[in-house]
This record gives sequence, C-alpha cells and structure tokens, in this order.
Amino acid sequence: MAEKNVLERSKGEMQSRAHKDKDSSSKTGKKEKRKLEDMETEETPNKRPSFPPLSGEQLMEGKNEVRKIPVPPNRYTPLKDNWMKIFTPVVEHLHLQIRFNLRTRNVEIRSSKETKEINALQKAADFVKAFTLGFEVEDALALLRLDELFLESFSVTDVKPLKGDHLSRAIGRIAGNGGKTKFTIENVTKTRIVLADCKVHILGSYSNIRMARTAICNLILGSPPSKVYGNMRAVAARASERF
Repeated sequence: MAEKNVLERSKGEMQSRAHKDKDSSSKTGKKEKRKLEDMETEETPNKRPSFPPLSGEQLMEGKNEVRKIPVPPNRYTPLKDNWMKIFTPVVEHLHLQIRFNLRTRNVEIRSSKETKEINALQKAADFVKAFTLGFEVEDALALLRLDELFLESFSVTDVKPLKGDHLSRAIGRIAGNGGKTKFTIENVTKTRIVLADCKVHILGSYSNIRMARTAICNLILGSPPSKVYGNMRAVAARASERF
C-alpha cells in the first residue's frame, strides 16, 4: 500500500510539473510572438507613395477640352482687326485650335494632339479674355509669356454705392485730366488698367495689382490725387527695396 501511495504521489507531481511546463512554454511563446510583431513593425516604417510625373501628352490623351470666351459687341471690330495677332501665338506657340463662332459670338479654343503644355488652354483663354476686356494685344500677350501675371476686375459701386453724377465724378477721378491719373498709377505700380463704364480691370502681378487697387479705391472714396500719389510712391519704394 505504501508503494502504491508513493507511485500515485510521483505521478501527480509529474503531471503538475508537465502543466507548469506547458504554461511557461505558452507564455514564452506569446512573448516571442509579441517581440517578433514589434520587430516587424519597427523594420517596415510607413513609406510615402511615389508617383512619377505625367507628361502633358499623357494627361491630354483622348481628351479635347474646349474654352468659350464671349465677345462683347464693342470688341467685334478690334477682334477682326487684330485677329492674326491673336491667332498666331495661340496656334503656333501653344499648338491649340481657335475660331470665332459667328452664331454664338464666342471665341472657341480647343486642345489638339499637338498640345504639350497642360496649362496651355487656360493661358490662351486668359489671353483672349484680357483682349475682350479692352487690353491691347501686346499687353495681353504677357499672360502667355509670364506665369505670375493675373487679371482682376471690380466695379466702382463695389467700393462705394454711388449713383448719377457722383458715380461719374468718381470715374473721372480715376481717369484724371486726359488720363493722367490712370497713366501715373500704371507707371508706378507696373500694371495696365482699363476703365470700361463703371468696371475697372487690372492686369499685373499679385502685389502690383494690390497696390493699384488700393490707389483706385482711395480715389473712389474721395482722397485727393496728390495724397494717393504720395502713398503709392512710398509703397512702391518699399517694395523695390525688398527686392
């Protein structure tokens, strides 16, 4: 009996040791798995996706985009007289197709297979739009050559709600005697300005447009031209010193 009890105790001890070994092995296995997962996450950091740049031909493949620019009645004759000056840079340099639709009175510009630049269509549309607003062809051509030029339009009544003679006087203050004030603002700010009824159109770089717009707004609000000239020249001198 004593021998049987000894054998049973030894069996029980063996079983308990086996359970303990299993538990310890499972714990160590879990720890090793966690370590491996941590190592994997550390070894593979998040990489930025790299997409190769597409050429203009690949982007325009199978697509013919169109821009339509309406022409006001007062610009029909100038458009007819300067058509070749507009047609040549758009077709020969930007490789686009252009026509004037007599029925809808729109200038239609369309991309072709030879178009290589992605922004060629938008450049041509801005060029034609600048001409229809009243700018000279030579001034509007700068939009095709330089990327940092923009167009901005606003109304005199946006600055101050004027009517009748008050509106006429405000427009007269912007133009000046014989266009003197307008030319002075153009020369100091290096912009081009068109006054069409109560609309003001400005062509130039962002900072220069801001200077010209501030000067014109001050004139509309009633500031004397001499004060506007002084402020404008001071701002222009500061801008030239920065560069």
